[in-house]
Amino acid sequence: MLQHIHHIAIICSDYAKSKAFYTEVLGLEIIKETYREERKSYKLDLALNGTYCIELFSFPNAPNRVSRPEAQGLRHLAFSVKDIEVAIKELQAKGVTTEAIRIDEITGKRFTFFEDPDQLPLELYEV
Repeated sequence: MLQHIHHIAIICSDYAKSKAFYTEVLGLEIIKETYREERKSYKLDLALNGTYCIELFSFPNAPNRVSRPEAQGLRHLAFSVKDIEVAIKELQAKGVTTEAIRIDEITGKRFTFFEDPDQLPLELYEV
């Protein structure tokens, strides 16, 4: 029945800041940017390596959501990387703080967490 994940929707508190983070810091490509006047809302369609993956939304007065990795609901969004140490250095050079590298006790793979401008937990997972 299911074929693949179509997209992940993220609502941000500061559209300009989040747009810069996802495009300039993480390097996602802009497919389409739409301003919806009736909602006073932006919708930014983003791709990773040419594949549509994230819809970034802005809404006036959107409520805060608990976003710690151990809260109920969506735990985090993970990005695969070939070399976690290189990826961490790139993020840190752009002002992003990352946690210490951990080892997945099931797979033996290395991973770490960092946050977007709204403290959404994001993960780098070495493949």
